Amino acid sequence: MSETAADTGRQPAADAASGAPIQLENLSKRYPGNPSPAVDNVSMDIRAGETVIFVGPSGCGKSTTLKMINRLIEPTSGRIRIGDEDVTDIDPVKLRRKIGYAIQSSGLFPHMTVAENIALVPKMVGWSKSRVKERVEEMLDLVGLDPREFHGRYPRALSGGQQQRVGVARALAADPPVLLMDEPFGAVDPITRDHLQDELIRLQHELHKTIVFVTHDFDEAIKLGDRIAVLREHSHIAQFDTPEAILTNPTDDFVSGFVGAGAALKRLNLTRVREVEIADFPTVTVDDPLQSIFNKLRSGPHNELLMLDRRNRPYKWLRRGDLMRARGSLARAGQLVHDTVTRDATLHDALEAVLTDSGGRVAVTGRRGEFTGVVDMHTLMNSVHELLEADRLTAIEHQHDLEELRVQQTAQEQEGGAGA
Repeated sequence: MSETAADTGRQPAADAASGAPIQLENLSKRYPGNPSPAVDNVSMDIRAGETVIFVGPSGCGKSTTLKMINRLIEPTSGRIRIGDEDVTDIDPVKLRRKIGYAIQSSGLFPHMTVAENIALVPKMVGWSKSRVKERVEEMLDLVGLDPREFHGRYPRALSGGQQQRVGVARALAADPPVLLMDEPFGAVDPITRDHLQDELIRLQHELHKTIVFVTHDFDEAIKLGDRIAVLREHSHIAQFDTPEAILTNPTDDFVSGFVGAGAALKRLNLTRVREVEIADFPTVTVDDPLQSIFNKLRSGPHNELLMLDRRNRPYKWLRRGDLMRARGSLARAGQLVHDTVTRDATLHDALEAVLTDSGGRVAVTGRRGEFTGVVDMHTLMNSVHELLEADRLTAIEHQHDLEELRVQQTAQEQEGGAGA
């Protein structure tokens, strides 16, 4: 089979397969011997290219609903449409090859290298060797892993976060229009989880897939979702709306319970670091001469520098007194950078990082961890105050609307009484 230029797998984002709409119609799942349905009569329209989050209590059927979309679990009744195709009755194996799937444990095959794991589905659907090879490198680069470093590694040699990145790369390798994700970041530490969430947001900006994502974490749902489906028992939909609408106007006490206290602060998950001022900051590198570092600390307006490693990544914060106390030893001087945020991180992530650091700022990094600037406490607190003020004005407006409604009702009652 000959290859065209569009067949190489290394397509520009605009030419890659974009998302397809998903339609669930009266979808139900009943298990033999259990009188209560696991999923009961769920209908939902998911738009092409959007990220929809299923969130709800344990056992409510959110993972079952997700798995019915690629028929890992067969529906008892109802229909599933992806794009223009009714997929309820087609071969489920062929269906799964058209849908990306990422799970909590990454699901990598331990006896296969990273490259072999990513190449699995493209090979199954008949891609040529050259196209598969290029696609593997493209996908590793896309998820921020150096192909030269990770190509031949086995899953056991990877950290949890690296395994999850490979799992996402494998799910996207055959360029599916739909990506299903079942608590994919639930098994990693909080800092790695934040960075993986940021990576997914960045990928979605580039790829515009239709993503259905299951989580039990409402903050994660706010951060990632274009829309959130809050599910009750049996996957009954309590509210299906944008994160902002759910935070500001939950439909009932059940949804309010998921929102919890501090809705204004939770809205920090709706604003990205790239949307606020990312300030420049003086830097040096580990290879700079000691005297030039001294001179920069003495002459600059800041009493602190950020030292970068040889890959331009944040390494240490250096204050004026650090080198004096360490007697000029760079190895002993300064404070290691323990946390950074990406441009796709939320202001909530940035605020957490700033509050756990004595310096009142956090370094912002690019796709490969390279330094791009800092966000400080002043910038973040201004954003918090703006959100609180917006909430105050919304509450006043809501109260005003209620008063007008009461006046209208009173007038109508008086008119009715006069007519009698």
